[in-house]
Amino acid sequence: MNLLDYLPGVPDFPKPGILFRDISPLLANPNAFKEATLQLEALAQQFDYSHILGIESRGFIFGTALAYQAHKGLALARKPNKLPLASHRESYGLEYGLDSLEIAQSTLPAGARILIVDDVLATGGTIIAASKLLKKAGFDVAGALTLLEIDGLNGSKILSQTGIANKTVLVA
Repeated sequence: MNLLDYLPGVPDFPKPGILFRDISPLLANPNAFKEATLQLEALAQQFDYSHILGIESRGFIFGTALAYQAHKGLALARKPNKLPLASHRESYGLEYGLDSLEIAQSTLPAGARILIVDDVLATGGTIIAASKLLKKAGFDVAGALTLLEIDGLNGSKILSQTGIANKTVLVA
């Protein structure tokens, strides 16, 4: 099964020059979603981790499916002001603006080793911010896992230059 058949590109969204990959068709097809989850799990086995961090919002979907499949705990990196409890925050730049991620201070146990999961790797900014957030909160980062890397933006190279091991199912 070619998972790229279920990830159509939407040009110029959310702004001109950005090619948005829509995961909706993949999620709507149970066979494609199952195959994506199995491929993510196969790559995740290359990491030593105790918990998964899913990045809002599409990383929640793949992080949850992988956590269930791999029998691991799940934490969520949220957008600002979504958490009622004390949280850690990390701001970062995107290809099309600025954003922040937060994690509740009480979510993960001491000594947790975290695998960061997101849907798409572009320039790596979101994963780098998630890694900084986890380290600031006192956790070890095992690495990062994504379903798709956007070819030509050097996301894997950028992550490796910052010391973050990364595995990706597809590159397009």
